[in-house]
Amino acid sequence: MIHNKLARKVFGSAFVATMLVPAMAFAQAAEGATTTVDYRVDVARAIAAGMAMSVSALAAGYAQAKIGAAGAGTLAERPEVATNIIVLQALPEIIALLGFVIAFMIGFAKV
Repeated sequence: MIHNKLARKVFGSAFVATMLVPAMAFAQAAEGATTTVDYRVDVARAIAAGMAMSVSALAAGYAQAKIGAAGAGTLAERPEVATNIIVLQALPEIIALLGFVIAFMIGFAKV
């Protein structure tokens, strides 16, 4: 359970950007598949791809900042857990990587 209001907003918007926005973009592309391609479809896909990448990168940066601050304090007291802290610091990068993959899928979706 996330208790910080800012953290809830950041991770909530990351969820919306990485899950719901691509679904809307694919629905928009599938809807216009039988007619000629409208410029608005390309604009919507570009906005959705940008939101998916930017919000997921912001969420990953926020998570890394929190983990880095806590990790620095932990390393000062217990240096033997350095490997665990490094692994925990690398995990939020998966969020940014998934945002990039989804943005790539949106950008190159066939209409």
